[in-house]
Amino acid sequence: MTDDPRAAALIKRYGTLKTQRQVWESHWQEVADYIVPRKADITKKRTSGDKRSELIFDGTAIHAAELMSASLHGMLTNAATPWFSLRYAADALNGEDEAKEWLEGATDVMYAHLARSNFQEQIHELYSDLVTFGTGVMFIEADDKDGLRFSTRHIAECWVSENEQGRVDTVFRSYKTSARAAVRQFGEQQVTQRIQKLNVDDPYAEIELLHIVMPRDDRDTRKRNAINKPFASIYIDPDEKQIIGESGYDDFPYCVPRFLKASFERGYGRSPSMTALSDTKMVNKMSEIVIRAAQLQIHPPLMVPDDGMVMPVRMTPGGLNFYRSGTRDRIEQLNIGANNPLGDAMLEQRRQAIRAAFYVDQLILGQGPQMTATEVIQRTEEKMRLLGPVLGRLQAELLQPLINRCFAILSRQKQFLPAPEILRNGQIDIEYVSPLARAQRSGDVQSILQMIEFLMPLMNLDSSIIDHLDMDGLAKHIIKVTNTPATVVRGEGQVADVREERAAAQAQQQQMAQAAQMAQAAGQAAPAMKEARESGIDLSVLQGGQQ
Repeated sequence: MTDDPRAAALIKRYGTLKTQRQVWESHWQEVADYIVPRKADITKKRTSGDKRSELIFDGTAIHAAELMSASLHGMLTNAATPWFSLRYAADALNGEDEAKEWLEGATDVMYAHLARSNFQEQIHELYSDLVTFGTGVMFIEADDKDGLRFSTRHIAECWVSENEQGRVDTVFRSYKTSARAAVRQFGEQQVTQRIQKLNVDDPYAEIELLHIVMPRDDRDTRKRNAINKPFASIYIDPDEKQIIGESGYDDFPYCVPRFLKASFERGYGRSPSMTALSDTKMVNKMSEIVIRAAQLQIHPPLMVPDDGMVMPVRMTPGGLNFYRSGTRDRIEQLNIGANNPLGDAMLEQRRQAIRAAFYVDQLILGQGPQMTATEVIQRTEEKMRLLGPVLGRLQAELLQPLINRCFAILSRQKQFLPAPEILRNGQIDIEYVSPLARAQRSGDVQSILQMIEFLMPLMNLDSSIIDHLDMDGLAKHIIKVTNTPATVVRGEGQVADVREERAAAQAQQQQMAQAAQMAQAAGQAAPAMKEARESGIDLSVLQGGQQ
C-alpha cells in the first residue's frame, strides 16, 4: 500500500510539533515525579500499577497541589452552586420577561446535562493538569445518552499550536487503542490492512493512532457536509501513513487553558508546580537527610572494643566499629551529631515557600476566635479578589469556550425550547456567577451601601438629596451584581402594573378622604344652620339669594 500524500504531510507537521515540545517534556517529567507522581508518564513510560513515588520523602508539595486544584474546582465550577448564567448582549432584551424566562430555562437545561455527564470528574483532572503542567487539554463531544461527554487528555499525548491571536486552535493527539476498538469506530473497510489483520489474529492488541483537529482552511463554505466544516477531524494510522477516518466540527472541540504563559513562549503554559520545583526538590532531599538522622538517633552506631586492628568507621544505623582496647574497655554510642535544630528551621522555611507558590495562604481562610461573621466574609472576599488576576486567564481560555461549546452542542440537539421571536437574532453572552466571580463583584454592592450610609444623615437635613439617586437603576444594578434569580424579580411590565395599581389605590384613598372631610364639615355645620333658622336669620343671604 502506497503512502497517502495528505497523511504524510500531516505526519510531517506532527514531527514539527514534537520537536517544539521536546524542551518541555523533561521539565514536565521532573515536576510530575515530585508533585503529582500518578501522572509522571512523560519521558518515562511505566506500566499501570507500577510504583511512582520512590522520590517522595516529603508530601508538602503534593498536598499543596491537591489543595489548589480542589480550590479551583470549588471556586470556578462548583457542582453545589451556580457558576454561570446566560444573558443577552443587548441589555434591552434582558429586561423582557420572555427573555428572562427563556434564558433561565436554557441555563437549567445546561446544568442538568452537566450534572448527569462526567463533567465534574473530568474537570477536576483538568485543574490538576493546570496546577502541575501549566497546560490542560479537555475534549468536549456530543453524547447520544447524556448529551455531553468530556475527556481530559494527558499532556503527554497532546501537541498543540496557537493561532495569530494566541489561542490554541490545533491539537495533535497520539493515543493507543485496541485493534478491535478501531474497527468498531471506523469500520473494517476504512482501517488499514495491518489493523484488519490484528483484529482477526489478536483483537485486543494495542495500536497507535493519531487524531488531528485543526482549522480547515481549504473548505467549501457553500457545502454543509462533514468534510467542509470549520474544523477538520482526521484519524491517521502513522505506521502505515494512511488516513482511516475524516469528518469535522462546527466549533473547536478542545479547551486548552494555560495557568500562566510567557509572552515569548507559544503553545504551553507554566504552573505553580514549576515555581515550587526547586524548593520541592530541596525539601525532599532535606527530609531524606532528616530521616537518616532520626535512624541514627534511634539505632546509632556503636563503638566496640577489640584487641585487634582498627576497622573503618561504619556510620550506618546499627553499624559496629572496633577500636583498640585500653582504658575505654566498653561498648558505647558513636556521637555523630544527628540532632540539628537549624536543619528543622530551614526545612520549615522551604515548606512555607512551597505553600506560597500554591497560594495556600489565599486558599485557606484563617479564622481567629474573636472574628465576627462580617469579618470572615470580608476576609474571604479579599482573598478571592487577590486570586482574581491569577484566574482571569482561566475564564477566557477554559470557562468561556467550554460553555460556548456545550451550548452549541445542546442547541444542535434541540435540547432548548424554541426562543421567542424577538430573541431569535439576539447575541447570547455568558455571565459568571461562581463564588470567585461574586466575590470580585461584591465590592460594587459594598460601595453602594457605604454611599447610602454616608447620605442618610444628609437626607435628614434636606430630603431633596434623594433626587440625585435613580432608585430604579440602583435596584437593577444590585439585582444584577448579586445575580438574583429572575423568578423572584418582577419584570418591567409587572413593575409598571404594580405602580399603576398603587397609584389608582392612592387616588381612591385620597378621594375617600376628601369625601369624609366634606361629610364631616357638613355634619359640623348642620347644628349651626338649624339654630340660625330657629333664630329667624335669613340663610338665603348666605346662599347668594338662591332658594
